[in-house]
Amino acid sequence: MSSGLIKGYIEAQARRTSRKKKVELPVITISRETGAGAVSIGKLTAEQLNQNSPVPDAPPWTVFDRNLVERVLKDHELPDRIKQFMPEDTVFNLRDAVEQLLGLHPANWTLVQHTTDTILRLAHLGNAIIVGRGANIITANMPRAFHVRLVAPIEIRTKHAAEFYRMKPKEAAQFVIRTDRARQRYVKRHFNARINDPLQYHLTINTAQTGFDDAARLIAQAACKPRQ
Repeated sequence: MSSGLIKGYIEAQARRTSRKKKVELPVITISRETGAGAVSIGKLTAEQLNQNSPVPDAPPWTVFDRNLVERVLKDHELPDRIKQFMPEDTVFNLRDAVEQLLGLHPANWTLVQHTTDTILRLAHLGNAIIVGRGANIITANMPRAFHVRLVAPIEIRTKHAAEFYRMKPKEAAQFVIRTDRARQRYVKRHFNARINDPLQYHLTINTAQTGFDDAARLIAQAACKPRQ
């Protein structure tokens, strides 16, 4: 997602906030197994929702995935070099701990708190699709939040990862396993939750069965329906 699109999203939200009456807009969170197609499906979902928006003059649906880190850095006035300490699959070691103590970069829990603050801000603004980072847990008590989990057999996910990241099959297989484990650790460590707990989601989709286009249609249709 380009910085121009994000800027347009924020500007549209600012114009909307200035009005006296405001319709509460939904937010979608996507948790995913590696290679299940979250980025592609998120973009397809945003396209469909933007074509059929029921709210006049609503800001465009925008996907926040890797660009979420840039949003966090901007929101909290952090230097660009902090990016390296913020992937979901970061494993902190003794050197990281020493550098944190020396003040060379923020503590891990501080970065997670900053990320949580930004996710909540985007969720309150609405019309955002937030991928990963425990966003479903962070927004669990928000009535307009819709939580999706994307899964697929590991063979299919490995193939997708190899194509998407241009990896060799063996490298892609290792990447899928390693990244899945890292995301499980992230959610367990910071939110004391299991990422694959089905009770955390409104909808779980096997993208190997639906394909990306149909998965996006399912999400778009379900996310904007009135819920109790």
